[in-house]
Amino acid sequence: MGFRRSIASSVVPEVHRVAPAVNSGFIHTTVRHAIHGIGPLPSAAHAAEKQLEEQEGMIDQAIGEVIENHTALAAAQGFITNIGGLVTAAATIPANIAALALLQCRMVAGIAHLRGYDLDDPRVRNAILLCTLGEQAVKSLAKQGTLPGGPMVLATAPTHDPELDALVAGEVTSALIGRVIGKRAAGTVVRRVPLAGGVWSGSADAYATWQVGRYAARELKPRGRASRR
Repeated sequence: MGFRRSIASSVVPEVHRVAPAVNSGFIHTTVRHAIHGIGPLPSAAHAAEKQLEEQEGMIDQAIGEVIENHTALAAAQGFITNIGGLVTAAATIPANIAALALLQCRMVAGIAHLRGYDLDDPRVRNAILLCTLGEQAVKSLAKQGTLPGGPMVLATAPTHDPELDALVAGEVTSALIGRVIGKRAAGTVVRRVPLAGGVWSGSADAYATWQVGRYAARELKPRGRASRR
């Protein structure tokens, strides 16, 4: 893991040159698209309600389906954006980052909706972003005093702290870039074979997304209507 992180750190500046739009503003835009829908993807709430209907109102089962569906989507996008092997690596890095960010934010937003949170609340949006960092990263930031606490703390804070918007977005941006670069560095040998590279990347993105989903499901406790079901 340390080897992957060291490689990622050394390559991150290159990613910013390849994808200058990958920044805090990009992350906030991604959250909006994830919540309200974009292209063929309907809104997070709509997708979550569909799963709730299919699961006959059973929230936990619906959340499980939301996680499963987005894990599958993450695997597909990871495969497609990495199928070209080493030759197309630089060109597909921005696409991989954007797709992974959108899917993970949409998944967490769907979970938050099912648990009774208002997706238009900026506190909840910061909590959604924070979930995508993963449990260990969030615990580390909270321990350092960088954050006041985990996603649940941010989502239920008495008031919205605008300063947290940029802080959380910055952390998520760095984490996303690091994950994609670290994944590619670790799979360099595999990616010399185009199809194998796609399988490697798709599996890595799927597992990361599944972990984020499980963390969000544990962290975002029921509120409002969800607590009464």
